[in-house]
Amino acid sequence: MRIRKALAGGAAVAQLCVLLTLVAPGTATAAPEFAGCGNWAKTTVASGFDSLENLAFDGRGGLLLSELSLTGSGGGLRRLTADGARSLAAPVESPGGIVISGGTAYVNSGNAFLSGVTGNPDGKIVAVDLDSGAMTTVVSGLHMPNGLAQLPDGGFAVSRDLGTESVVTRVNADGTGARPLAPELTFTNGLAYDPARRKLFVSTTFEATTTIAAIDIDHPDAAPIRFTLPGFGPLNSADDLTVGPDGAVYVALNAAGRIVRVDPDTGADCTIAEGLPFSTSVRFGRGPGWDARSAYVTSFLGTVTRLTP
Repeated sequence: MRIRKALAGGAAVAQLCVLLTLVAPGTATAAPEFAGCGNWAKTTVASGFDSLENLAFDGRGGLLLSELSLTGSGGGLRRLTADGARSLAAPVESPGGIVISGGTAYVNSGNAFLSGVTGNPDGKIVAVDLDSGAMTTVVSGLHMPNGLAQLPDGGFAVSRDLGTESVVTRVNADGTGARPLAPELTFTNGLAYDPARRKLFVSTTFEATTTIAAIDIDHPDAAPIRFTLPGFGPLNSADDLTVGPDGAVYVALNAAGRIVRVDPDTGADCTIAEGLPFSTSVRFGRGPGWDARSAYVTSFLGTVTRLTP
């Protein structure tokens, strides 16, 4: 297996240190058919990046990509347009999750393997002005911030999938008041807020059972609703997720190389694409040049793939 790209710093190394000690994933359990299932067509949009951790569409024709440096430090927030043009949007150090709000991209910084294993609180959320590229620190003192979601009060939820306290942290919009959110969920990774259901969806990476949990944001102390996916958790290695235009949750299974659709009303799941090794994140197209019906997937191998129903 060629894994040169996957040996990047940050989350790539964190997951591969676990994955490469395990056997190859088995065949997925058959799932019931429902709207949105079936084999989606795959098209390579871009390749040749260093390891890609996350993506988000800026709504202006750009696809923003969290690129991790092969040296384990550095990296940056890259911008890709539909015609293939590439640029550096901002020199964010070891970037993780990305959230777009108006003319601002909020990005996790410090999503590095060493910070996770040592418990170094050098992580941040930075605000990147999409017009000027200027960066402002919103929140500091975080531990290996991986997934990111903005909540309806303007605050943020941040995940951590490695370390002694690999839980979701909730912080206020001004960067204060950091506290655990649903601490019973561990090895947390992907985060996506669904405004229609007022639920925060969370994936777990290294738990024995792969869990997609739904936290009721209006009752954050209530036990999350849990959906489980077939297969041994670390061999799935659920990574980032998103809520699609159909209201379903789509999650990238990093080690399994699959994208899975979960119906949050019934818990039914199905695979929409496989053969996507080390997939890290999935989002639906938004803005000029990007198909809103298609899902776009990043990988530790430095690729962006389009999935079309």
